[in-house]
Amino acid sequence: MDNISAIELKERLDKGEDIQLIDVREGYELEIATIGGLHIPMNEILSNVDKIPRDKTVVVYCRSGRRSASVISALEERFGFDNLYNLNGGILEWQEDVDNEMERY
Repeated sequence: MDNISAIELKERLDKGEDIQLIDVREGYELEIATIGGLHIPMNEILSNVDKIPRDKTVVVYCRSGRRSASVISALEERFGFDNLYNLNGGILEWQEDVDNEMERY
């Protein structure tokens, strides 16, 4: 599984790279903090595979990186995705390294 740090993701987004973000957290978590992207909760991801692009970089994230890692493993094994990156440390790392003012939970 490929990982990307919050700092590297921020740099790539700032350069205008075409990256699809997918947030696999629950809806209530989005209300606390988000970095954007498509919201597909972890328990709905396998039934929404058609919404995940295969022709560009896709960064999957959650709170700490554990749920997104599980999602990526399932997508790679079951559907053959090869363009997925796990946001290492999830939104917690984003809060720590990129946006210190984002609310923590």
